[in-house]
Amino acid sequence: MVSFIITYYNLPVQMLCECIDSILSLSLSSEEREIIVIDDGSDISPINGLMHYGEDIIYVRQKNGGVSIARNTGLNMAKGQYIQIVDGDDYLFTSPYEHCLDIVRQHQDADVVIFDFTHKTTDDTTYSDAKPCSGTEHLRNHNIRGTACCMMFRQSTRGQLAFTPNICYGEDEEFTPQLLLRAECVYTTNAKAYYYRIRTTSAVHKEESTSKQQRLNDNIKVIKGLNKLADRLPINDRLAIQRRVAQLTMDYIYNTIMLTRSQKELEQRVGELRQEGLFPLPDKDYTQKYTWFRRMTNTRLGRTVLLNTLPLLRRER
Repeated sequence: MVSFIITYYNLPVQMLCECIDSILSLSLSSEEREIIVIDDGSDISPINGLMHYGEDIIYVRQKNGGVSIARNTGLNMAKGQYIQIVDGDDYLFTSPYEHCLDIVRQHQDADVVIFDFTHKTTDDTTYSDAKPCSGTEHLRNHNIRGTACCMMFRQSTRGQLAFTPNICYGEDEEFTPQLLLRAECVYTTNAKAYYYRIRTTSAVHKEESTSKQQRLNDNIKVIKGLNKLADRLPINDRLAIQRRVAQLTMDYIYNTIMLTRSQKELEQRVGELRQEGLFPLPDKDYTQKYTWFRRMTNTRLGRTVLLNTLPLLRRER
C-alpha cells in the first residue's frame, strides 16, 4: 500500500531507528508497507545498528550524491501504490498519520493527501479535513507546504517526475507543485503527522557564508525553472504555478534580507529578478502578508526599511 522512502546521511543511528520504529508502529501489515532506507554514502554505514529489523527494511548504500539523488533511488525502487518520503532524522506520529491512512483507505480517488508537520513532540489537534479538489485548484487558492515529506502521494500520479540533482536547498519546492498539477484529487488535513526535528547542523540551518549563498542561488534556480514551466502550461495550470512562483519570489527576497543583511546584495538580486520578469511582484491579492510585502518591496526605500526592521523583528520573536 505505502512505500516509505527514508534518506540518511551521517546521522546518529538512534535517530534513524526512531524514524523506522515510527513506521513500524502504524497499523500497516508487513504486506502493506515497504520501508526503503537510502544511505547516501555516509562516512560510517549504520547497517550494524539496523540488523535487528531483518526483512522489515530494505537498506541501500550508494555513493554520496545529495538528497535528490537518494530520493530518486528510492522512488525508482518503490513498489507501493503510495509514496511517503521521510528524512532520516524525522519521524511520523502514529495517530495523526493513521488519520492520513484512513483517508486513503476510504477514498480510492485520493492522488495526494497533504498533512501538517510540527516541531513539538506531542500533538492534541482535533483533525479537520478540507473538501477534496484538484491539485491545480489547490495551488491556485492556497499557500502550499513546499516540503514533499508532508504528503502521501500516488506513485502513478508522479509518473516520471523526479527530484532535480545538484539542488541542496529547496529541491522540494520544484517537485511539489509539479506533482500537484498531476493530481486529479487532493485531500488536505490539519493532522500534524510529521515530526520535523530542528538540528543546527542540518543543511538548512548552516550559517556559513558559502551555505547562505548556495541556498539563495538554489532558490532562484528553482524559481526560474518553475517560471519557465508556467509558460508552457494550459491557462489554469499556468495561473496555479504563477501563484507559487510569486510566493517563492517573496520568500527569496525575504531570505536575501535575513541571510545577507546587505543592501548591495539585496539590490543585485532584485535586479536579477527584474531582468527575468519576476519583479516587481505581481499585483495579486493572494494573502494579506503577500500584499503588504509586495508594496514594501516595490521601492528602494521600502526595501531599505525591511532590511533594517525584519532582522530586529525576528530577533525579538
